[in-house]
Amino acid sequence: MKIYKYASVLTIAGSDSSGGAGVQADLKTFAALGCYGTSAITAVTVQNTLGVSAIHPVPPEIIEAQIVAVMDDIKPAAVKIGMLTNLDTVEVVALTLNHYPDIPIIVDPVMFASTGCSLATKAAIEGISTKLFPIATLVTPNIPEATALTGIEIGDMESMRQNLPILLSYGSYAVYITGGHLSGENIINCYGDSEGHQWENFSPFIQTNNTHGTGCTLSAAIAAFMAAGQTLQQSILLAEQYVNTAILQGKNVLTGNGAGPLNHSFKPKKLIKLKF
Repeated sequence: MKIYKYASVLTIAGSDSSGGAGVQADLKTFAALGCYGTSAITAVTVQNTLGVSAIHPVPPEIIEAQIVAVMDDIKPAAVKIGMLTNLDTVEVVALTLNHYPDIPIIVDPVMFASTGCSLATKAAIEGISTKLFPIATLVTPNIPEATALTGIEIGDMESMRQNLPILLSYGSYAVYITGGHLSGENIINCYGDSEGHQWENFSPFIQTNNTHGTGCTLSAAIAAFMAAGQTLQQSILLAEQYVNTAILQGKNVLTGNGAGPLNHSFKPKKLIKLKF
């Protein structure tokens, strides 16, 4: 009898009660890409497609215990880090992951909900850049997050490029700035790493309100592809393809009354077609 083993991935992030972002989106992404997903929940949020109304941080000792429990038994091939709402959470995650230096880490520096609500304290944001970036393989800020970290406003591709060396100076191996907040026919994403490689990735803008959890899904997909053995740059490109397809397949799906989620599984077996 043959014994098989999944490529496993650990997400360290907040829980989204609406299922569109955070740990829930990460686990859906891992499953869709053929990986075994594990999780360490950092906070419980009260939210739906209309916004976030409350955040309850998980005690640091419980966050640490979750990570260690997974590492001791299932040991993931990659780690994705999402919402870390306060400095205590940032510090315990950084200290715990320092014991596992051989595992690639993808950091999505979650700071704001899609509605603009702040998800991390100022101290947490500073802690993410000083304590987590130095151990990160890749950091994936969107434009508001990159601006919050560097102080440089981004309005075009050139200003995105200007942000790259500043973000890299915090210590991560690579940075991938996602440009979904810019207007235009194409979405521009910029990559740079500590070895001097730099390139841009262009994808067509998809008109839809269903983009809740896009950043979470992208970083989770990158981690999943890395866990499956792809290189970092190839993982980014494959993850972009996956996210674009998930947005396209979910652009006309009605979930809630606000910003709906991506369609992580592309085409569910049962879709209800509504008549208006």
